[in-house]
Amino acid sequence: MRCMMCERFSLTHLCSSCQEKLLTPSIHKRKILNNIEVISFYKYNDIKDLIHTKHTDLGYYIYSALADLTFKKFASEFLFDEKIASIGIDDRVKNGYSHTAILNKALKSRYITPKYARLRSRNDITYSGKTKEYRMNNPRDFELKEFKENNVILVDDIITTGLTLSQACNTLTCKGKEVLFCLTLVDASE
Repeated sequence: MRCMMCERFSLTHLCSSCQEKLLTPSIHKRKILNNIEVISFYKYNDIKDLIHTKHTDLGYYIYSALADLTFKKFASEFLFDEKIASIGIDDRVKNGYSHTAILNKALKSRYITPKYARLRSRNDITYSGKTKEYRMNNPRDFELKEFKENNVILVDDIITTGLTLSQACNTLTCKGKEVLFCLTLVDASE
């Protein structure tokens, strides 16, 4: 097969050279509602073609590689006083896999326990390509299923306006959970 980035022959969808030279994460931070920090590993324009693979079967392999380069490395260096949960936002299976579940799984470590199917939207609204006004007028209406940990890391693949993460944070806070911070693969802010 060929590397998706450089098109050289490779045993993987993203060759090791491109992973090292072009996909080295650079941390981006911003704050959302209630001053919660969102940490992202890439700017949207730097990897948008890779992000768009999430709508295809190929996305599983691309997201797995990106998760290893970012979330897995983050988890290996993360320290905390107690076990915390990581929750993927709306980790429903679409196109044969859940992109947020792939990212969340990569966080498994001594201090982080990934939880699945815990925070799901009660509706099928998608925000992809929608305006901020549309997003504000059509909230995700999250439902939270119980889990024991009180401290949480929220996981999503992309942050644009921050409304999805803010709505998820509100849902968790109303149930007595504390969101320590959010992790996203990319930041799409301009």
